[in-house]
Amino acid sequence: MSQKEYVGIDLHRRRSVIVRVNEQGEKLSAVRVDNDPELVSSAIAQAGKHPEVVLEATYGWYWLADLLSDMGAKIHLANPSGLNWENRRVKNDERDALDLVKKLRLGELPEAWIAPPEVREIRELVRYRAKLVHMRSGLKSQVHSVMAKHGILPVRLDMFGPGGTAQLDSLRLPSGYANRIESLRDLVIFFDREVSMIEREIHQMLKDDSGYKAI
Repeated sequence: MSQKEYVGIDLHRRRSVIVRVNEQGEKLSAVRVDNDPELVSSAIAQAGKHPEVVLEATYGWYWLADLLSDMGAKIHLANPSGLNWENRRVKNDERDALDLVKKLRLGELPEAWIAPPEVREIRELVRYRAKLVHMRSGLKSQVHSVMAKHGILPVRLDMFGPGGTAQLDSLRLPSGYANRIESLRDLVIFFDREVSMIEREIHQMLKDDSGYKAI
């Protein structure tokens, strides 16, 4: 009867390290492969059918989790914030993969939920909306900064509503400052449009969700 094997993957943007160990924790192999689905599948297939595979929830893990799922592997997603890598004296890719497997074997792995593809898509939209709003806020802050340099106080809390827009239209500033405000206002309008588009898409995806409707 063949022994159960564990696989640890240290995932990077272009290449990853894949380590196989047996039930006793003895290393069977360690390979570095390009992040090509065929190469990764071939390396993991050496562990036999339905191996237990662990990877971190780091940059670009979606495709690898889906690949492992299609292969029939039992996937474990490690929560990076619970790994305490900063306490180690030695850190390299193979050591990372081995330590992930060790934590999995010993039941010490801080696991994260593996969201299904449809949930990931919604997450991406919500997170992207948040980033757009943050960037738009930065643009608006720059407008306030230019006004402050000239001792101009905003007449409205919202300088981008009707009253505030009228004040911005009436400003008479040197051309360098005026051009900057005009550019910033154009960018705010662009971001308004993008945020509205994303919000409509999120609404369409979640309109029948009871949690979303309860908000």
